[in-house]
Amino acid sequence: MVLEISLKFFFLTNINFTMLFLMALLKKLAMNLSKDTFVVIPCAGKGTRSKLPYPKSLYKIGNTTILNRIIKSFNKYNFNFKIVINKKNMQLFKSETKKISSKIEYLYQNIALGMGDAVLKITKSKDYRKMENIILIWGDVPFIKKSTINELIKNHFKNNNDFTFISGITKYPYTYVQRDKKNKVFRIKEMKNFKKKIKYGERDIGIFLFKKNYTIKILKKMKIKHKNNKEISFLNVIEYLNKENLKIEAINIATPREMKSLNYLKDLN
Repeated sequence: MVLEISLKFFFLTNINFTMLFLMALLKKLAMNLSKDTFVVIPCAGKGTRSKLPYPKSLYKIGNTTILNRIIKSFNKYNFNFKIVINKKNMQLFKSETKKISSKIEYLYQNIALGMGDAVLKITKSKDYRKMENIILIWGDVPFIKKSTINELIKNHFKNNNDFTFISGITKYPYTYVQRDKKNKVFRIKEMKNFKKKIKYGERDIGIFLFKKNYTIKILKKMKIKHKNNKEISFLNVIEYLNKENLKIEAINIATPREMKSLNYLKDLN
């Protein structure tokens, strides 16, 4: 009886110790990540299709804007945020985000030249030299779960990826993840560039994690090619990364709800 009690005590003590150790380890990991990993949220688009009189990332679901929902989903990591906006909307954004986080720097994209150009605005950030990894999330995706963000971060660093993103299978995808025979991602294409519609397919959901240097270098090259003010598509980066044999991973775990984004107001129903 005494032995049985002693063994139970031993196992309970060790389980508690293990849990405390894991919690401390996760906390340390989060602290280390916050030093060189930054969250970038492009919010400079006009949102013409949504017909809102303000940026669509400030649309409220319940009492919370989409942007604030996104920021809150990263709470446990203590990240700094770089939000790309049109400067004319500065006061609107500041009034909405001031109660959520003090770790926000606003960067400006006053002419809409695509998401690739929006991401390049981080080169103007006061923290640019500190950045090693960037989490990029579109400013119109309100339902991405914390557990999905955790999986993105865990897999990116565990597998030493150069570029990682979350994907999901959906009907008539408007972006299409292309894989080779070995299941390796080599491209994401926007469906407007396809002659045929794909009934079911894998697409990104608007959240990515990548090593800064490789991706920014490619975006700069793409910008030079688009001197005539054409939009720069961020998704084209993946094809260039693949050609340089860099490590790309798509984690196909997105739920139908997570794949919703605000283009038209009906999209969030």
